[in-house]
Amino acid sequence: MTACQLCTVTGTATVTLTPTVRGMAGRVLTRPGAAWANDLSDICDPSPEVRARAAAGHPSDIIHRESNRVVLMPGCTRTLIKDLPVKGAGFTAKGGTAVRVNAPVPDNAGQIEGRVEGQRIVILTENVKKA
Repeated sequence: MTACQLCTVTGTATVTLTPTVRGMAGRVLTRPGAAWANDLSDICDPSPEVRARAAAGHPSDIIHRESNRVVLMPGCTRTLIKDLPVKGAGFTAKGGTAVRVNAPVPDNAGQIEGRVEGQRIVILTENVKKA
């Protein structure tokens, strides 16, 4: 694992970074038009696997948007547009019901995890709007 050396007044400290953090740092350091970042990237000289991860992106780059194209964030409350039958729970979530967005589905921009009537369910983003 690659370590980053940080110079401090008292000496040198070593910080070990996870692959996800190294990939994010790699994307920031290779941003076009940022000469300082490119210079710093050349100094750090990340491994080929880190460069590949930075170039590929990450599932968290997916943006979840509701039916009106407003960005959905964890913790926000939205309203159902229409009645939705909830498979496996035995009830129908009625249109106009408030939905608390727990988390976006990381690999699918069209789905969110929400809570309706105490049940945690996956909802299509096209079926919710801002209250």
